[in-house]
Amino acid sequence: MNDRNKPVTLKIILVGNSGVGKSSFMNRFVNHRFTNMYRTTIGTDFLCKTVTMDGDTVHLQIWDTAGTERFQSLGTPLYRGAHSCLLVFDVTSRDSFSALEEWRKEFLIQGEPQDPDHFPFIVLGNKTDLSDREVSGAKAQQWSSKIGAQYFEGSAKADLDVEKPFLTAARSGLQQYKKHTLENTGHFQITCEQPRETRNACEC
Repeated sequence: MNDRNKPVTLKIILVGNSGVGKSSFMNRFVNHRFTNMYRTTIGTDFLCKTVTMDGDTVHLQIWDTAGTERFQSLGTPLYRGAHSCLLVFDVTSRDSFSALEEWRKEFLIQGEPQDPDHFPFIVLGNKTDLSDREVSGAKAQQWSSKIGAQYFEGSAKADLDVEKPFLTAARSGLQQYKKHTLENTGHFQITCEQPRETRNACEC
């Protein structure tokens, strides 16, 4: 098997305040499900999904990190080795959007990416199905452009525009992988098979 046909494992991190819907977006993308019964993530959680991109088989490790300060000490081992990062906020919460700059800075400090100036961030606004919006798409787009990130918005609950931000993160991460080759050691690198139709949809 040549290198072109070898599956690539990419690590994608979701960060943002608690309650913005990181778990919901991740579960909607991987399991095509939504529930209102999600608990606050304790520490971290992750799911796996296999996709094909430009002829490459890509195993995505999607990590949903806790959005509360008491778990931010976990950031160093979790962030390192990431190939892309989704900065997630709630479009009905101005505070969650304002917090993204601190989440971004924290990721760059703790994750120590090889090329921080060009690391692929994706900004994602969730809950567009709600009417009490506090952050306009134009404002979010303006800030995203300022930091060199692509901006997407959608709704995990309504299943609106869920796939595109993840696939964009995966494509950017794949470019990152090919550019630097995976040299990280001692970090979280878990091999996952294609999820089955179960809640624990990852075999590690």
